[in-house]
Amino acid sequence: MYDVTEVRRDFPILSREVNNKPLVYLDNGASAQKPQVVIDAITRTYSQEYANVHRGLHYLSNLATDNYESVRGKVARFLNAASEDEIVFNSGTTEGINLIAYSWAMPMLQAGDEIILSVMEHHANIVPWHFLRERQGIVIKWVDVDSTGALDPQAVIDAITPKTKLIAITHMSNVLGTKVDVKTITQAAHAKGVAVLVDGSQAAVHMPVDVQDIGCDFYAITGHKLYGPSGSGAIYIKADRMKQMRPFIGGGDMIKEVSKDGVVYNDPPMMFEAGTPGIVQTIGMGVAIDYMMDLGMANIAAHEDRLRDYAVAKLGGLNWIQVQGTTPDKGAIFSFTMEGAAHAHDISTILDKKGVAVRAGQHCTGPLMEHMGLPATCRASMGLYNTEAEIDILVEALELAHELFA
Repeated sequence: MYDVTEVRRDFPILSREVNNKPLVYLDNGASAQKPQVVIDAITRTYSQEYANVHRGLHYLSNLATDNYESVRGKVARFLNAASEDEIVFNSGTTEGINLIAYSWAMPMLQAGDEIILSVMEHHANIVPWHFLRERQGIVIKWVDVDSTGALDPQAVIDAITPKTKLIAITHMSNVLGTKVDVKTITQAAHAKGVAVLVDGSQAAVHMPVDVQDIGCDFYAITGHKLYGPSGSGAIYIKADRMKQMRPFIGGGDMIKEVSKDGVVYNDPPMMFEAGTPGIVQTIGMGVAIDYMMDLGMANIAAHEDRLRDYAVAKLGGLNWIQVQGTTPDKGAIFSFTMEGAAHAHDISTILDKKGVAVRAGQHCTGPLMEHMGLPATCRASMGLYNTEAEIDILVEALELAHELFA
């Protein structure tokens, strides 16, 4: 039985007040709060167990290395990868996607080759491909969403041509909450020899992910959205694709030998992890993943589905609120605008006075905002510790904002 009251006790920040009001944290899409077990692990590592990894034979170095490397297996199990050797650590999804852009796409693609994106991609899954467009003449093709925010997988498949080499697609929109059928897209893409990268930043925190079932070539996650530390993340890379990649960043750890005349690279995944890594951040991410898996990803998804359904009903009663993204099975992410002249930033400021934390702006999705014809939205994004009572407080705060702008 999922007991959200017990879960909330694990997060010390949820007991504080903001502007003399109980904190209602609905900005999980930007970054999630941290449970005490993660905070304790970070403190313990720095205060009792810290040393550099992979470089020493002394006790602390061996301990830090064991703790750090154990996370690779945790991520592999979290994503159901075939092997922990298919997991590359990094600072988050942005670095993970850039790794694929530089290490795989740059040497594999030529001028005129195509990359397919959806219009609702985060900038982290757009800008690296623009680099290739600017520098190598790669062509970016865009696929739109419909009026509900749904992305028809067939529309993506129909965009494939003999020039298409990669589909880079989100698993869940950080603005609309839309879930994308990445499995169907991947199956069709592979039948035509096209690789698939999935941005899992939003999806992996909200629902079970099975990369073997999806079949994708690359799947990126970020630790700070998974209730872990900022500066942590990982990317799944299918073993066959790793063989096609060249190193992106050079330095220590990613090499076996260095001489005046040449370099012998380390084996994957170490080949793609140069320099002293985010040791403590990665260990913290591993503890956060343990925490989520102990709760059960299916349990978390069911809880958030209940929150979504409750929020749909409550926000639906506010006829002066326009919710962007209305697919029935969406994640518990609600971007909205208010009728009249109220700007998203003004709405967010008023909500903050009531202790309600939401995001306001374009949410790093410029093409989507242009597609929707909006300068910005407010976004309430829910997590495993949010409650129906907090949604009620959000609605009360929105009613106040509406009165002020009426």
